[in-house]
Amino acid sequence: MPLLQPLKPGDLMGPSPQRSHVEHRCVRLPVDQTEVRMRIHVKRVLLAGAALIAFARPGGAAQNEMKLGVTQLVEIATEVNPQVRAARARWFSAMHQVKQNYAPADPVFGYANIDSATNGFSQASVHTLTVSQSLQFPGKALLQADSARRLAEIAHLVLQSVVRDVRAQTEAAYYQFLLDTDVAMLQADRVEDLQRVMKVTEVAYSASQVTQTDFISSEFDFAAAQQIGRQSRNAILNDRTTLNQLMFRQPDEPLPMERRLELKPVDIPLDRLIDLAVHVRQEILEAALAQRHAYTALELAKLEYAPDYAVGYTFDNYLLSSAAPAPNGRMQDHGFSISFNLPVFFWIKQSEDVKRAKYDLQAASYDLSSIRSQTAATVTTLYRNAQIAYQTALLYRDTLIPLARQDFQVALISYESGKIDFTTLIGTLQRSYDSRTAYLQAANQLLASRVALEQAIGEPLDH
Repeated sequence: MPLLQPLKPGDLMGPSPQRSHVEHRCVRLPVDQTEVRMRIHVKRVLLAGAALIAFARPGGAAQNEMKLGVTQLVEIATEVNPQVRAARARWFSAMHQVKQNYAPADPVFGYANIDSATNGFSQASVHTLTVSQSLQFPGKALLQADSARRLAEIAHLVLQSVVRDVRAQTEAAYYQFLLDTDVAMLQADRVEDLQRVMKVTEVAYSASQVTQTDFISSEFDFAAAQQIGRQSRNAILNDRTTLNQLMFRQPDEPLPMERRLELKPVDIPLDRLIDLAVHVRQEILEAALAQRHAYTALELAKLEYAPDYAVGYTFDNYLLSSAAPAPNGRMQDHGFSISFNLPVFFWIKQSEDVKRAKYDLQAASYDLSSIRSQTAATVTTLYRNAQIAYQTALLYRDTLIPLARQDFQVALISYESGKIDFTTLIGTLQRSYDSRTAYLQAANQLLASRVALEQAIGEPLDH
């Protein structure tokens, strides 16, 4: 029974964060909070390390073995998963691309050996030293550094979204493991019930109370149920392999896990969930930063009208008096120069850049509205699915499954006494099986909706 797949990173992102954007008040500035994050990171490492010790130590007594729950599995996966580590490294890389924007270009030093009568290296008339420094128009460096800082903040939000998605994948794999375990138990119970039915039909056939068809049909159903049970056990092994992959371990490494399926309702009001998603979801915050980035790009485009310039200093040392500029024998002089570019072709270059930046900013605003609307709709749909799935699961668990089981027990006794036929007996058994299957499907839908809802919001519901 496959669990509904959690949303992938691109499913809810809407427009690309390079083009989409939220209000300034919604944005957290991660670059300036490194110390706080490092303390949180150390705490998570310690928690993950404690969980790793649980299954990294040599095998001991079974009763002393620590079993991992969903919280411990998530802590391990979000620390050791290569995708998370790669995203964290990219964030660190982006953080180190801010300060250099404040520094101007390196100065250029020049030396000239002029008017050499020989080979250009000796017997020169004058030696000239030059130093030039290229500078941007004041204010451009500040805007460029601000743009780089926004990119670093976006990289941090990408890291958070990767952690969120790995957490969702780990939760989904763990819940799938629990559901497949319950399905295997269901198949084992069905095999046991069909074995009882087969024995009853065998006795009845021996006493010539039923036809041979009933006995053959019971044998067929029993063998088919055994094969389905083997498939269920294989699914459990595949679930464990998926969890090992998320935790960067070998596929067949043992992984002791708790096997307690707990159904929790989504008791947070829908309006609160939508508001939380608008202010927390990583893609919306990325859109906000991207919008501010587009505004900065517009300001930089306008500053293209302002000329950049270069200043220079020249020192001449004359070796021949005849080459000196003055007849009084002045053999050294100094010079200063300044140059700047003129935006002569502004109607082609600068003007078009400004128009492009304005349209990019306008597109960012529309992208932001779109992703907000999409988020609200997604959260609403997932919330409704979770609510109806929880109600359905409780109905089957508390009412319909006990009734179907009682119906089968009564039908089995009635068949032994010849009051009902084999078809009716198998029908009651199938109804009992279908009710338990429907319960697991409802639990499946509830857990999948919770996982997807956490992805759409951007943080765990129990946070």
